Amino acid sequence: MRITICRKEHFNAAHRLHNAAWSDEQNKAVFGLCNNPNYHGHNYELIVKLTGAVDADTGYVYDMKKLSELVKQEVISQFDHKNLNLDTEEFKNLNPTAENIAVVIWDKLRAQISTDYELAVVLYETERNFVEYNG
Repeated sequence: MRITICRKEHFNAAHRLHNAAWSDEQNKAVFGLCNNPNYHGHNYELIVKLTGAVDADTGYVYDMKKLSELVKQEVISQFDHKNLNLDTEEFKNLNPTAENIAVVIWDKLRAQISTDYELAVVLYETERNFVEYNG
């Protein structure tokens, strides 16, 4: 029996979508308001999904408290109330789109969670715009 468990967290962060190889005009044309040189922020909602077998002894797929602590350590403490472009190593040279943020989060968590579990990350940038990455 395989079940998916989900942990929802949130963090607030600023960013600017910008490709340094492009002209200012091309950046504005592609990224619009998200290219604001003074940055802009989002209240991100993050859902981490783990799929695995239910342990016969605990009844858990994965200990939710352990998952919560891991997400706080690897993601929230690193990105919450930060300017992703300026304050994080991960996005010094990587455009902090929702897609790239989701991949970075997935990579950080995958390194800490056994491959016995399928891992998916859903990242809401706004209430209507979200991405999902499954590795």
